[in-house]
Amino acid sequence: MDNSLSIFSLILSAGFVVQVVMFILVLMSIYSWTLILSKKKTLMDAKRDVKVFHHHFLADTDLEKLHTQIPKIVSDRTPMEHIFGSGYGEFIHSKSTSNQALIMNSERAYRSMNTTSNNEIDRLDGGLSVLAMIASSSPYIGLFGTVWGIMHSFIGLASVKQATIAIVAPGIAEALIATAFGLFAAIPATIFYNRLVSQVEAINNKYTAFIEELFVIFQRQQ
Repeated sequence: MDNSLSIFSLILSAGFVVQVVMFILVLMSIYSWTLILSKKKTLMDAKRDVKVFHHHFLADTDLEKLHTQIPKIVSDRTPMEHIFGSGYGEFIHSKSTSNQALIMNSERAYRSMNTTSNNEIDRLDGGLSVLAMIASSSPYIGLFGTVWGIMHSFIGLASVKQATIAIVAPGIAEALIATAFGLFAAIPATIFYNRLVSQVEAINNKYTAFIEELFVIFQRQQ
């Protein structure tokens, strides 16, 4: 009998609780991969948006012209357009050209841009806590299935007069498969969680750098 068939048969012959544990772990693994792929695309779009918008920003520092080019409807804006639009909108909110009014406008613009940036980071970070939960809990769920399976294997030995490897091994192998399922779900979740968190942090740093750069331009116009 080949290994794949023996493993498949062990899964089918496992106890009900162990099978439930493996089913839960399979669902967690599928969900984590769905979340990973979705979040990966979202972060790629965000990084592309930062690069493209900052290129336009450096090519033409006419803020009023740049502001007229972004969509008027907030929901149609990209994150960088939303950050810039919220800041510039606050900066030109007051028609007064006094130095004090310009200072207040630039400070309001700075706070508005930070708020918009934080909201965007919260959106990018959304779902990663679930990925962290899967990464941390999957091994323990698998271990529970293993402990349960081994416990029932040894209980079954009580009715056997002479225990041999041939009798003990299948039950233990069935139980250990639950641990393997737990690791199968946890390892990718752990790797990609750390990777995605670092990417969100990198995007956050770029947002912060852009806000500081724009704030300096606002202050120069005072």
